Amino acid sequence: MTEPLRLACIDAEAPPLFSRSPDGVARHGYEPDAAALVAEVMGRPLRWVFMPWAEFVPSLQAHEVDAVWCGQGITEERLRHVDFTRPYAVFNEAVLVRRGAGITSPSGLRGLRVAAIEGSTNMALAETFEGATTVPFGGETDDVFGDMLAALRSGEVDAVVDDDVVFVPLAEDADFDLAFTVPTANRWGVAVAKDRPGTRSALDDALATVIGDGRLRRIWNTWMPTLPFPL
Repeated sequence: MTEPLRLACIDAEAPPLFSRSPDGVARHGYEPDAAALVAEVMGRPLRWVFMPWAEFVPSLQAHEVDAVWCGQGITEERLRHVDFTRPYAVFNEAVLVRRGAGITSPSGLRGLRVAAIEGSTNMALAETFEGATTVPFGGETDDVFGDMLAALRSGEVDAVVDDDVVFVPLAEDADFDLAFTVPTANRWGVAVAKDRPGTRSALDDALATVIGDGRLRRIWNTWMPTLPFPL
């Protein structure tokens, strides 16, 4: 029997990227659909392994999973610990605040508490906001994005930095305003252990196939029709 492709991710609500699994097996969204395409090209059944964000790298290095496919920007810091495939997405970054805050630029964040995932491209951007106090969220729970939104709602933090795509469903939320977007063009890739070059190459080849034949674009347009396909 063919070994399954074991992909790690959190089990959380982050549409249109992914939604919480209804049964611990099936998933819906851009990332699950893209991963299913790649697994099909590789000729391997797909199996999701759910875990907190903070466990991704240890699980990769212990070969408990084959790869992490879970909204990870390709950063120099992460490349110290893992390798990445070619990008399957490119996103800008945005800042979310409470409704009525009146913030429209980085200068409005001076003296405020700005949350982002620790070690992420979003945190790197937050650290450039002069006078702001960054609040790192380490990803020890199953839903770090939900944790940050809850902290923003409660007033524990004043703003959240994340990739623009995850804020799309919040456009009509009465509690939040999208303050501004920064055109950072962050590349997202599939993370693989450094001692598994064959796995990375196989994923890369499959991604090249589904990008080249237009199938990944069709999935992108299904889930994110308002964002231009970047590949």
